[in-house]
Amino acid sequence: MENGSELTTQIIDGPTNPMVTPLLNDLYQFTMAYAYWKAGKHNERSVFDLYFRKNPFGGEYTVFAGLDECIKFLANFKLSDEEIDYVRESLPGSEEAFCDYLRGLDCSDVEVYAIPEGSVVFPKVPLMRVEGPVGVVQLLETPFLNLVNFASLVATNAARHRFVAGKSKNLLEFGARRAQGPDGAISASKYCYLGGFDATSNVAAGKLFGIPLRGTHSHAFVSSFMSTDEIVDKVLHSADGKTTCEDFVSHVQTWLKKIQYSPSLSGIFSETNQSELVAFISYALAFPKTFLALVDTYDVMKSGIPNFCAVALALNDFGYKALGIRLDSGDLAYLSTEARKFFCTVERELKVPDFGKMVVTASNDLNEETIDALNKQGHEVDAFGIGTYLVTCYSQAALGCVFKLVEINNQPRIKLSEDVTKVSIPCKKRSYRLYGKEGYPLVDIMTGENEPPPKVGERLLCRHPFNESKRAYVVPQRVEELLKCYWRGSADGAREELPSLEEIRDRCIKQLANMRPDHMRRLNPTPYKVSVSAKLYDFIHFLWLNEAPVGELQ
Repeated sequence: MENGSELTTQIIDGPTNPMVTPLLNDLYQFTMAYAYWKAGKHNERSVFDLYFRKNPFGGEYTVFAGLDECIKFLANFKLSDEEIDYVRESLPGSEEAFCDYLRGLDCSDVEVYAIPEGSVVFPKVPLMRVEGPVGVVQLLETPFLNLVNFASLVATNAARHRFVAGKSKNLLEFGARRAQGPDGAISASKYCYLGGFDATSNVAAGKLFGIPLRGTHSHAFVSSFMSTDEIVDKVLHSADGKTTCEDFVSHVQTWLKKIQYSPSLSGIFSETNQSELVAFISYALAFPKTFLALVDTYDVMKSGIPNFCAVALALNDFGYKALGIRLDSGDLAYLSTEARKFFCTVERELKVPDFGKMVVTASNDLNEETIDALNKQGHEVDAFGIGTYLVTCYSQAALGCVFKLVEINNQPRIKLSEDVTKVSIPCKKRSYRLYGKEGYPLVDIMTGENEPPPKVGERLLCRHPFNESKRAYVVPQRVEELLKCYWRGSADGAREELPSLEEIRDRCIKQLANMRPDHMRRLNPTPYKVSVSAKLYDFIHFLWLNEAPVGELQ
């Protein structure tokens, strides 16, 4: 914890997106700010909740992400003279004094309470509570929604892919070329890692966030080579000194013949593609410690696998160990299984220890469904490289977070709708997670700010906020308060430090592991319960009746 009047070095020095300025806003935020100012309401103390109404992807959980970017945005919130001039031009007829007001705006009188980033979260429960002068807080709505919506959506998508793939598989994010622009690519890499992926192919994201990098080569690299004449001047720096290309190629050819005439492998191929073999040799000479080859440029079993094995075995002669292969097309279940058999046969017949443990990486437009299908068919894939369906969140376009006024000048406010799912929960609230005897979360409950908190071992009535018949008593074995202070502006007082990306990722993985399995399953998951206290329930419906217009029949 730290004093709220001091900005952490992490907030100031952490990577921020230069596009996220106060102008990253809908025009109506500035029209409202002007109207608030014109009416003399701009300094009235307001409370807004940021939350979502429905879990994405047909699931029953969401991973909260984007909080650190919101706090960095607050720390750097300031309109430049050039930006103020543009706002003036965009609001014809606005008074010059309004520009003076904008010039003095900052977030020194704003407070933000939030659920820790990386937490598993649920509909209706505020992810963030933002308090401050309504003229300023209104200008935070669009940027905060922009920073939280996609981040939480892609982190949840990553977590779902991790769940279906299993804990033992490596998950690699390969989505930069298919993402929605440069910012979409960078953000996706960061939040896929948060959601449980192991590495990214995006070099910029690796540099910015310290995410491990993974990558090999493309089909273009393989097909660009024609003969060994192109690599004659290359050398391999082995433990015994420099090995010439000719010596290395000689070892490769020897091993290829041994594979070709092996009793168990002789019927699989007769001759391999020689340009592919040269490409593999070239790549192995460049990366002898991390040699991983794409083997489906010509034919996986008749060329790619034998060529890879020959080069890998030659590397082994000079003290190196190849990593494995990547499959990017075809029947991945069948090909991965056949490749594993081939490796195990090489290990057994040519007496090369651990050769059967070569890593098999699969790519090619993978998603939750294809990984689930592979699991059901049986496969030998060790790592999945996932791009398009992951970073674009192909099966759902947006999470749908909203930013609603729940209190102003200590007066609770409610937003009504004929669609009951869109009715807001009024007033400043506190949120708790209640745990059962088995250690799993049972229910999230919201209470009024001044209500006594739930107590361990004390029976508590939990009510659905809008359905009178849905209610249950809970005797919690553990109580966790969800909202913590992450920003106090210039006010004194303790607030939470921003954790590192690794710490956020660890929280996400641990929380997902602690969820009840039936809430997590991919198909037909059990809904997680979100409730309000009996007192808050009564207040919601009292305010609802007071605010709803009364019709008259004639």
